[in-house]
Amino acid sequence: MKINLDKTYWESRYEESQTGWDIGYAAPALMTYADQLPSKDLRILIPGAGYGHEAEALLNAGFTHLTVIDLSASALQRLQQRIPATDRLKIIEGDFFEHSGSYDRILEQTFFCALDPKLRRDYARHSYHLLASGGKLAGLFFDFPLTKQGPPFGGSTDEYTALFSEYFRIKTLERCYNSIKPRAGKELFAIFEKI
Repeated sequence: MKINLDKTYWESRYEESQTGWDIGYAAPALMTYADQLPSKDLRILIPGAGYGHEAEALLNAGFTHLTVIDLSASALQRLQQRIPATDRLKIIEGDFFEHSGSYDRILEQTFFCALDPKLRRDYARHSYHLLASGGKLAGLFFDFPLTKQGPPFGGSTDEYTALFSEYFRIKTLERCYNSIKPRAGKELFAIFEKI
C-alpha cells in the first residue's frame, strides 16, 4: 500500500507518538558542526524540524537567526511550549517546498530521508535556491540501500554525489564518526556548498 507522506500523515504520526526518528535531543553530529561555525549570526534553516531539538540547542548556544519549518502543527506546538518566545527563532508551519527566504546554512536531520524519493531532486534544487551565495547545506544522510518502503528511505554516497553535485560543491561526504548508537555505521555527514 502506498503511503501519502502529506501533512495528515505526519500530523497523525506525532499525535500517536510514532516518532521513532526523534532522539529526544539535538544530534551530536549537527552540534559538533555548529560549534565550528564562524558566526552565531548566520541565518540557519532547519527543514522538517519536528520537535526542534536542534533549534533549541542552537538557541542555547547563542545563535541569533534560526528558522524551523514543519508540516506538523502539534510538533511545533511542543517546541513552542519548551522555548520562551524569542525573536531569534522563527517557527513556520508549512511546506519546505513552498518556503522562500535566504539562508547561510540549511541543517539536515531526518528530513531528506522522510521525503518520497521522487522529491529528492526538488529538495536539492530548492535548497540551492534558499541558500545565499556561499551558503551550505550540512547534515546527516542515511547510508543504506534505497528502499521502496519507508520512511526512512536510504541512499548512498554515489547517489548523493550525483544528485547534489548539480547544484553544490561537495565539501564533505563521509561516514559520520559521531552518530547516535542505533545509527552508527548507517549515516554520512555532508557539507554541500552552493556553487
